[in-house]
Amino acid sequence: MHYFDPFQDICQGETKNKSLEFFSKSHLDVARQTDADENKGELVIVVPPEAKHLISEGRGVRIGIEFSLEDPPGGVHFVIPEGEGTMEERAAHMFTYGHENSSRMWFPCIDSYAEPCTWKLEFTVDKTMTAVSCGELVEVVMTPDLQRKTYHYVVSVPVCAPNIALAVGPFEIFVDPHMHEVTHFCLPQLMPLLKNTVRYLHEAFEFYEEALSTRYPFSCYKQVFVDEIDNECNAYATMTLLSTHLLHSIAIIDQTFHSRKVMSKAIAEQFFGCFITMENWSDAWLARGIAEYLCGLNSKKCFGNNAYRSWIRDELDEVVRYEEKYGGIILDCSQAPAPPAVSAINNSPAAPQKAYNDNPFYFPIKNLHTMSPKYIELMRKKSHLVIRMLEHRIGQELLLQVFNKQLALASNAAGTKIGSGLWGHMLISTNVFSKAIFTVTGKDMSVFIDQWVRTGGHAKFTMTSVFNSKRNTIELEIRQDCVNQRGVRKYVGPLLIQLQELDGTFKHTLQIENIIVKSDITCHSKSRRNKKKKIPLCTGEEVDMDLSPMAESPVLWIRLDPEMTLLRSVNIEQPDFQWQFQLRHERDVTAQLEAIKALEKYATPQTRLALTDTIESERVFYEVRCQAAICLTKVANAMVTSWQGPPAMLTIFKKFFGSFSAPHIIRQNNFTNFQHYFLQKTIPVAMAGLRTAHGICPPEVIRFLLDLFKYNDNSKNHYSDNYYRAALVEALGNTITPVISVVHQGRALSSENLSQDAKLVLEEVTRILNLEKHLPSYKYTVSIACLKVIRKLQKCGHLPTNPKIYRSYAAYGQYIDVRLAAMECLVDYVKIDGRWEDLEHLMELLETDPDPMARHQLGRCMIEALPFDKSNRHRLDREALALRIWENMNSKLSHDTRLRCDMVDLYYTLYGVRMPACLSNQELGSILRAQKPSSGFGYSDRGGSRRSSPAPDDAMPLAPYTIPKRDRSATPEPADVKESFDMIEIGDTKVMIPRSRDGSPYDDAESRAREEQEDNERVARENQRIIETVEASIKKEAGETGNKSMEQVKEEVIDLDDNDPPSGVLEKEPPSKKIKAEFYSDNSISLPGISMGSSKGAGGPTGFEPGMFGKAGMANESSAAVDPNSSKTDGSKKKKKKDKKKHKHKHKHKHNKDKDRERDREKDKERGGGDRDRDKGKDKKDPNIVRVIREETQETLSSADSSSRDSNPTTLDLTL
Repeated sequence: MHYFDPFQDICQGETKNKSLEFFSKSHLDVARQTDADENKGELVIVVPPEAKHLISEGRGVRIGIEFSLEDPPGGVHFVIPEGEGTMEERAAHMFTYGHENSSRMWFPCIDSYAEPCTWKLEFTVDKTMTAVSCGELVEVVMTPDLQRKTYHYVVSVPVCAPNIALAVGPFEIFVDPHMHEVTHFCLPQLMPLLKNTVRYLHEAFEFYEEALSTRYPFSCYKQVFVDEIDNECNAYATMTLLSTHLLHSIAIIDQTFHSRKVMSKAIAEQFFGCFITMENWSDAWLARGIAEYLCGLNSKKCFGNNAYRSWIRDELDEVVRYEEKYGGIILDCSQAPAPPAVSAINNSPAAPQKAYNDNPFYFPIKNLHTMSPKYIELMRKKSHLVIRMLEHRIGQELLLQVFNKQLALASNAAGTKIGSGLWGHMLISTNVFSKAIFTVTGKDMSVFIDQWVRTGGHAKFTMTSVFNSKRNTIELEIRQDCVNQRGVRKYVGPLLIQLQELDGTFKHTLQIENIIVKSDITCHSKSRRNKKKKIPLCTGEEVDMDLSPMAESPVLWIRLDPEMTLLRSVNIEQPDFQWQFQLRHERDVTAQLEAIKALEKYATPQTRLALTDTIESERVFYEVRCQAAICLTKVANAMVTSWQGPPAMLTIFKKFFGSFSAPHIIRQNNFTNFQHYFLQKTIPVAMAGLRTAHGICPPEVIRFLLDLFKYNDNSKNHYSDNYYRAALVEALGNTITPVISVVHQGRALSSENLSQDAKLVLEEVTRILNLEKHLPSYKYTVSIACLKVIRKLQKCGHLPTNPKIYRSYAAYGQYIDVRLAAMECLVDYVKIDGRWEDLEHLMELLETDPDPMARHQLGRCMIEALPFDKSNRHRLDREALALRIWENMNSKLSHDTRLRCDMVDLYYTLYGVRMPACLSNQELGSILRAQKPSSGFGYSDRGGSRRSSPAPDDAMPLAPYTIPKRDRSATPEPADVKESFDMIEIGDTKVMIPRSRDGSPYDDAESRAREEQEDNERVARENQRIIETVEASIKKEAGETGNKSMEQVKEEVIDLDDNDPPSGVLEKEPPSKKIKAEFYSDNSISLPGISMGSSKGAGGPTGFEPGMFGKAGMANESSAAVDPNSSKTDGSKKKKKKDKKKHKHKHKHKHNKDKDRERDREKDKERGGGDRDRDKGKDKKDPNIVRVIREETQETLSSADSSSRDSNPTTLDLTL
């Protein structure tokens, strides 16, 4: 027996190559080495020779493995709260968990979804504990010493090892009164919350059994609520582990919707995911997509069609955003889609398609243990949308029949023995599912599968329309201009267009075959702009409309793919009055939300009125009304200069929730009307976003919000107001604007410096936060809102920046939601302030925090809010950080697949797919130093002085430059260095220059940008740019430079200063020559307050000094470059403007030398020969001077417009 876990060292000892390209290949290889589907694993059992005949005869072999887990880092999680008392009194418990198939983390098994079998499970625990596992509980036996008891479970239905779980703890047990086969378990003192949370669970069972026309496939079902679980819900065979944070009382409104949906999805996964499992990794989309689809049907029944369609729209938008950012999600990458053979129009060969790329991402997508967690989450959502697309193509009834057929075959196979060969029916794959659809419906779905399952991406349409009054037609133009954009693909097929005309709703189906499709649609109505008539809608009702804004067109509005039957992004261009009609009169929720989004661009009184009417309308879905309130804020801010009257929505809020006698005093809370409840939460938040013409929140809005706190009375309300109070705190935070007062330098922020409004906000938030410590709200929602407001006060300059308060709230032991909010604020600290100790603290939490959920969420937060941008140099971009992340994802997280993949995402976001800059620079420098000893000097950007002190901690080490020197007659030879250097010739000197976007040596910082075509073109242009210097005197610089020939020089190595960007050119030149840099203004001067230091090394802002912009100051600065022995190299002497016009630089190229020489001779003749005779003695170069000229290619805040003397020196003279 041999055990080996390759995840403990993914790159197998490789220490030099730390690029993500190399890691991804090794990651997939390692995952395949442990893939049970390929007969691989960590544990290898050698069958003895005397037992081999049993295998050849097909007889069973019983294998016994003795194992123990000591301090397991993963697979099993123990929750032991601090405090006094026994384990039972402290509610200590444990449970198993893992990412995908991770059961082998806590017991030896064939950890594959495709290997179902029956199970006998025995667990011996303390007598005060209860062991809950999969299957039926057969018996509980006390041990002889009466101190422990053994639980015996039997799983008679074949299930796979990843669907086996265990939970042990002092659980309280509740048998469902409606279904005795269902049992619920919770921790002590949570029984009242448990009973309320699960009271509607039996309805989900009844719905699924009725929809699928089959019974629940197992004999029992158990729900166990535990703390510190890695996901809200982990479904296993016959049981589900859920988070205790899903429990709620009857007084909580918001949590109810979410908890019911999560528990409903867990039951759906019992049918598809636990009973019927995936055959291979590439089939994971089917089981998950079907479970999500069934959960959606149940949600539609429970919460209504409007909520269901809004949910579908949100999922579609989320998938589209992800694909356009990272690439198209491929649901099944096991085989490539079939290429189109012949064009359907003219029987000509189809246009050549792009080469099929089965992995457009930076991580392998052929194994769930190598995929990004975000990718897996979005893959589940896209799977749901694809199953829903199937529903629209074959019908819901037939689709449910396909599910029923699969369940019937699996149920029949489950009752047989393994030798029957029928257990394969309990597995589902893309091909099996496609054949089942054909069997039930007679429709071949292979084209659909190739188009939407085996190909990633979505369609993107832009539609414009013009009404032709002579022909009474609408001329539509549908474009797919973005087919070459990331994540977007060309769509070919039918597309539904829905026109709302004066005489009713009419649907038209267009066949999309090209990038641009034009179609003329005949209108069924004629314009009757001045006649009043009731307009029939698609719902059958008739409504009165004010048609005065209409033009001649009888079309009120146009919709494209209204049923969301495609994975698409739609941009419809139509006038504002059509969007207003659509918002007011269209009954579909998605159409109303689209209209609200479009009306943000039309800040007109008509738009404002339409939004106001939507907010006030009781017939409109509450989500639409809330979005209209948020949109009204943006429209009102755009109209702030022309609007006269009270702030937007203030009158509406007083009308709905104000007292009858005194509208400015809010009535006692009454949340029985849920639509009003959600509106009452949203309107204050939207109003807080209003701004005056000066960009500040109106004072009456702040007073109104403070009055809401003052008059808030929840004493007679049946429901909790914790979410409402949290929304009010959030509204207070939205009123905060950046501080505009000038604080004297050196004076600390204090209460005296605060504005009156900021002081009122701070006092109220502090009072509420202190009150929360004594009377905490449900899930600490109010505390979370307070923490975010305090952080906003700090960001806007009202409070001093101090992360200590958030470190205490982020510590282990606090409630998980509070911890996550504090971690989010800490990540924001690192992003804004860039302090290394804060980043180290976050990395420590990410690596060592006991809660797996906290680790994962912190990782995602750091990925979304980057500590620094990889395209720019940053003081946090250190070698230690890159090595720390690499070490974690390479060797330290073999037990936590999800966190390891989070680390891969973080590594990619910070450094791209190739070697990080901080690592490649160091490696390149060591290689070059090994080739040639350093000359022992360096220079810095602070005046070019010699360096004797080490580089600061936050500086990136740069590789030394190599200057090959050779004879004039010698043929240019390529430099023997890494190909990341470019070789150019300037005058007599041959120079090796590293090229990158930000001036740093060629490294991984541009890996992702390099993949894009526009960045490639820009980098190519930068590499072709040549910085020319003049080596003759001022009067002859244009005439004699081209006559120089190459001369033999020796090779020298120069170590650049760590703080100096490496984008530079080294040139050998006599000390007496003057320099003119074509790319720099001779009038440039460093900006006060931005300079990083002087030539003597003094740091800090310089400030304004008298006369610094005068002639004397300019002359003093320019005189530093004349003396060759001076360490200051601030630049060359300034020249008169007329001299500048006379002498212009010319780019010299080898193939143009002869022409340039002839041109220069002509110019010399015009000027006269006096200057030539005067400078004859200067042909020989002084070998003691090397001049460095560099050009900043990327503008930042410190190098905008003009070249800074200190941070961007144009010329540096170094005496060798």
